[in-house]
Amino acid sequence: MNFSFFVLFLIFSVVAFISDQNLFAADWSDTSIGDRYGATYREPTIAKDIKKNIVSLKHASGYKYGSNFFNVDLLSSNADDPANGGGGGALGIYLVYQHTFSGKAFGAPFQAGIVRDLGLAAGFDFGAKDDAFSSRVMKFAIGPKISFEVPGFLDLALVYLMEHNHNSFAANFPTTESRAHGSGDVKFSPTLALQLAWGIPFELGLPWKFQGFMNYVGAKGKDGNGVQTKPETLLEAALMLDLGQAIAAHKGTVYLGPQYQYWKNKFGNDSSLDSSGGCIAKVWQASMEVHF
Repeated sequence: MNFSFFVLFLIFSVVAFISDQNLFAADWSDTSIGDRYGATYREPTIAKDIKKNIVSLKHASGYKYGSNFFNVDLLSSNADDPANGGGGGALGIYLVYQHTFSGKAFGAPFQAGIVRDLGLAAGFDFGAKDDAFSSRVMKFAIGPKISFEVPGFLDLALVYLMEHNHNSFAANFPTTESRAHGSGDVKFSPTLALQLAWGIPFELGLPWKFQGFMNYVGAKGKDGNGVQTKPETLLEAALMLDLGQAIAAHKGTVYLGPQYQYWKNKFGNDSSLDSSGGCIAKVWQASMEVHF
């Protein structure tokens, strides 16, 4: 299947899914389209800073017994992160879905003090990129989740994580314990991951929202080339002005602000072994969201 067609197919599939308002009999929902841009993204083994534009489709909704979260990112790099075979920058897609079962779903709702709810989170990630590496990642995660009593939301989950990926370079090397010979398909060892996510509105002269997530993923055994992976930290944090409310009394419709990304040991690669410096990213981004 053509990569661009595959990207469009995934995006339209998600749009169709979240457009069905009766699917989970949602009590509330929020859907947005966003765009962010930065000039200092990094990729393993690439010594240069990379310019990227990332278009996102995001959806969150809640019903009596839990909540759903979708995010689809379409990532477009400049030529410093080239597409396989050249002809411009690489194109990638990354999709995240998580369903959280509230304690109510198990007949054991919990709410006390700073804890809003205890639940069970389960979901998957899918990603693909048309560079020479030709990554195709699939992750599955499940584990307990705590929701804290704050304005907006603050959630912390500890999940059991399983990852399968593809490495077109590894297919040319002898078999490792993580990969079938010649296939380039890599099965990492299961690991644990901490997942923190938040979205907290506040007033400071103007209406703002502090939002983002941080994932800490444990080492996941050896990669497709037989190299031991390292724990991975990814932070995305944004300070967003509610522009719709500030200038036109349309609360929660248009947000604009700076976003920061910190990514250490990107994809589990040991940053100390990569002389290019591409396994550590520190990126300021301009970010915008339109909610509907």
